[in-house]
Amino acid sequence: MVNKKIIGTNELLEHVKNNSAKIIDIRSVDAYNGWRQMGEKRGGHIKGAKSLDYKWSKYIDWIEIVRSKQIFFEDKLVVYSYSKEKSEKIANLFIKVGYNDVSIYNNFLDEWIVNENLPIERLSKYRQLVSAEWVKKLISGDKPDEYNNDKFIVIQSHYRNREAYLSEHIPGAIDMDTLALEASETWNCRSPQDLKKALEQHGISYDTTVVMYGKFMFPDNADDFPGSAAGQIAAIRNATIMLYAGVKDVRILNGGFQSWKDAGFDVSNKDVNKKQINNFGIDIPAHPEIIVDILKAKEMIMDKDSELVSVRSWPEYIGEVSGYNYIEKKGRIPGAIFGNCGTDAYHMENYRNVDHTVREAQEVVAIWKENGIFSDKHIAFYCGTGWRGSEAFFNAWLMGWPRVSVFDGGWFEWSNNPKNPYETGLPK
Repeated sequence: MVNKKIIGTNELLEHVKNNSAKIIDIRSVDAYNGWRQMGEKRGGHIKGAKSLDYKWSKYIDWIEIVRSKQIFFEDKLVVYSYSKEKSEKIANLFIKVGYNDVSIYNNFLDEWIVNENLPIERLSKYRQLVSAEWVKKLISGDKPDEYNNDKFIVIQSHYRNREAYLSEHIPGAIDMDTLALEASETWNCRSPQDLKKALEQHGISYDTTVVMYGKFMFPDNADDFPGSAAGQIAAIRNATIMLYAGVKDVRILNGGFQSWKDAGFDVSNKDVNKKQINNFGIDIPAHPEIIVDILKAKEMIMDKDSELVSVRSWPEYIGEVSGYNYIEKKGRIPGAIFGNCGTDAYHMENYRNVDHTVREAQEVVAIWKENGIFSDKHIAFYCGTGWRGSEAFFNAWLMGWPRVSVFDGGWFEWSNNPKNPYETGLPK
């Protein structure tokens, strides 16, 4: 007999205390992270709740998304949202596909969120992860929540692919090639002098609010330049280097251009001119701790309070493939922990939801804990050349982890020196 009922706050609180049900938050991922989209007193989600955005229910593979989030048929479920109607629809959908114990909680806004004694969690730096609606307000001349500046720039990032920008982009956005901030010879972050010049050419000072996004275009390793289709990783790579340089307010459009399209907002194909400025405003780098070089990476391997984390696919980690058409040597840095990015060098499935929004923090942390990655150590993420390492760094930075960095040179720099040791096969 299928059990679907409406439960009250006291019953839900018992579930939270005893971990006796899986609580499903079907609001947007942005509301889940901490944005107060209904003007509520507190932003965030019920402690321990899992994020299952209502819009995903329209996807043909919705049940696969549910299973990927470890929500099983035998689980007791409690669904909540801003909307009674949406909660009812998702509860019925769960029942339709075979879940037998599904409840609905309808007092999130009027009871849970207004009571300071009831536990709420949020992403530490949720403000830096913005929605398409937030960006729309910004470019329309309104003042969106959590924005107190008078100058901003919206940037579509790409690698060698201006056509991705020129074909369609957010109105008013300029474009930025990753090559502006990283050198093609090494794929490392450019020198402070070169960064200063590039940022000024793009109209960016240290106190400019920069909103970055990219366009996911189904990267294919068989292409000459697969990274040209991996725009959202490119955006986070550029954002990380900007944080290192000293830009105070760097935001990422959660989900990239796909979120803008999903919202149904207008697009443009106008090539927006960049407006050069004369002075970035502060010395670069303002945050040198964000990027570590190869000497520091070697020190971290030997340091019990540090970990070097390989944000690569399993075939790359064990040395079956190099992961790149321009890297010959296969293997891993001895002592590096597996960071489990996804399938290959241009995908980050384990750090993202199906719509390319950032995956909920507790799921990413669970992956890291399984591999011995904890917030009490200095963590330096690396990949082949810095892109996936930057995205993993950005996840940890959003969570508020205190000592996180990117080993900029990654496997490319390490493997280019024959004197550096390496390992293949299963770790011992």
